[in-house]
Amino acid sequence: MKRWFLLAALGALGAALSSGQQKTASPPVEQADEPARISVDVTRVNMLFTVTDKKGRFVTDLAKEDFEVVEGKKPQTIAEFTAESDLPLRLGILIDTSNSVRDRFRFEQDAAAEFLRTVMRAHLDKAILVRFDTRAELVTDLIDDPHLLEAGIRGLRPGGGTALYDAIFYACRDKLALDQPRTKFRRAIVIVSDGDDNQSDYTRDQALEMAQKADVVIYAISTNSSRSDTEGDKVLKYFTSETGGRAFFPFQVEDMEQSFENIANELRHQYNILYRPEPLLTDGQWHTVNLRVKGRKDLVVRARAGYYAPKM
Repeated sequence: MKRWFLLAALGALGAALSSGQQKTASPPVEQADEPARISVDVTRVNMLFTVTDKKGRFVTDLAKEDFEVVEGKKPQTIAEFTAESDLPLRLGILIDTSNSVRDRFRFEQDAAAEFLRTVMRAHLDKAILVRFDTRAELVTDLIDDPHLLEAGIRGLRPGGGTALYDAIFYACRDKLALDQPRTKFRRAIVIVSDGDDNQSDYTRDQALEMAQKADVVIYAISTNSSRSDTEGDKVLKYFTSETGGRAFFPFQVEDMEQSFENIANELRHQYNILYRPEPLLTDGQWHTVNLRVKGRKDLVVRARAGYYAPKM
């Protein structure tokens, strides 16, 4: 029954998104001493975000003048403002193939395949498939063919440990961040895993930093079959909350359907703000950004909490 829940949920997510050379056994993720190669715009910061009321209903009629951006403690001037509903997608599908999910693996494959069949828009959206067990490995490169992606999913076999952090790091740095300019694409990762990493060379925070540098929002679907809150669940919640995404735990059908409907709607009910930081710093440090609707404590803004400035 849980298999049906996740298939239905992923289908709903894909349907909302779509209103919008397969590679085999590619080299594993580079070791942790390799430098990050993320190019950044040194003159402006891009913030994709959603606004809801306290009941979770999307608010889509706001204007540039309704928002304020504060970096650190200094108010910023919004240079550009748009309502984004149909940005081309750059997706990373990260599938846990470790021994810890062996008894639910066919369920993972079916869910991921259904998602890709529904979400991909020809010649517009692209996705990669990364498997991770003892190491993270690129299965199918960044392409716009859901059939080749599905073939890659069907060829996966479970076994080994769990290198989740390496998979996130690799997908963000070496694939999803490549298409430029960043403001023209919506980057997201969907993780299907129990979240229990025990093999990665990169740390949890290194993986998060790379996702933040690449402007990637992380969503997670837990394969944890217990009803207790595990350490893996906490890891999934950490990645999703820090990047502006959400984690879901498919136990009850009513919760699953509603949760994935919310994700699907969120990805197509977004605003986009660009601003030039004042003062403009190139210190390579994390800078906190507070984005809010002026005078509206009844509204909730879902956005990333900041950005890494380039180091010059």
